[in-house]
Amino acid sequence: MKFIAITCTILFILVKVCHAGNEVIVYTSEDKIFSEPVLQGFEKKTGIKVRAIYDTEETKSTGMANRLIAEKDNPQADVFWSGDPVRPALLEFKGIITPYFSSVAADIPRSYKDEGGHWTGFSARARILLYNTNLVSMDEKPLSIFDLTKLVLRGQVAIANPLFGTTSIHMAALFIILGDEKAKKFMNDLKANGVKIVSSNSEVRRLVARGEVRVGITDTDDANVAIKEGNPVKVVFSDQSGIGTLIMPNMVCLIKNSPNQENGKKLIDYLVSRDVEKSLAFAMCAQMPLRYDVRTPADVLTIDAVKGMNVNYHDVAKKLEEIGEFLKQWAGY
Repeated sequence: MKFIAITCTILFILVKVCHAGNEVIVYTSEDKIFSEPVLQGFEKKTGIKVRAIYDTEETKSTGMANRLIAEKDNPQADVFWSGDPVRPALLEFKGIITPYFSSVAADIPRSYKDEGGHWTGFSARARILLYNTNLVSMDEKPLSIFDLTKLVLRGQVAIANPLFGTTSIHMAALFIILGDEKAKKFMNDLKANGVKIVSSNSEVRRLVARGEVRVGITDTDDANVAIKEGNPVKVVFSDQSGIGTLIMPNMVCLIKNSPNQENGKKLIDYLVSRDVEKSLAFAMCAQMPLRYDVRTPADVLTIDAVKGMNVNYHDVAKKLEEIGEFLKQWAGY
């Protein structure tokens, strides 16, 4: 009996080790509807089992970043796939991630990769203005985020909670571009004009699509969903003759001292590949490839076709921490 018990214990350990060696654990803030098919493609190609933990729509990358920070001394994840470019920079500052230079990403523009190899970008979204064509004519459409403070749009603009997700990053970028004083004035003018603060970018999309507001600030993936659903909406890439709009690539990074480092590197190689950029361009999220020569649908732009804000993602990450208290007060927390 003792021999059998020992044998069973050894077999259990061997099975556990083999299983652990054939998996990779990824935390992701990219919407499950978009990220899950990509991760399934990796499983099919490599035979490596993916265990994915998804963030909520409301907290997005903020929640996953906080979880990774809490697990610093006992890492549970191998890879962080962030739907925004700033949370990985915050994790870099805190020593959560470790450098990995993927040879697959050699042709991705340098501005979307960390020089130290801590994170690598792929397929981007942009912050845009979404307007309801039944309520706003082509001649009346806003061309700049600063148009949203005009009296004609009083109570008719929606924005997601600036404490989370891409909205928080957008605000931090504005503080860098405009300076603190002008950025605070813009946000206070927006609030004075009756802006509706809602739970998420997808809720902004729904309000505009239903005509409950005329205009919303959201992301290109949410806008594309509204368009594909046949809603009376159109997109404006804001401030193309001025400060530009915020470009937000996905970022992927390797967690320091993670349980499956080699499989984590394989997943990163897969995520930053041309094939994944192409698949995300043709998916419902309609993300923009960072490579200029990746084929896209006619209605999806490549990154060189849009004037983006001239910001450094490290600087945006630092600014986001600096303005946290102001954003809480502005949002009423």
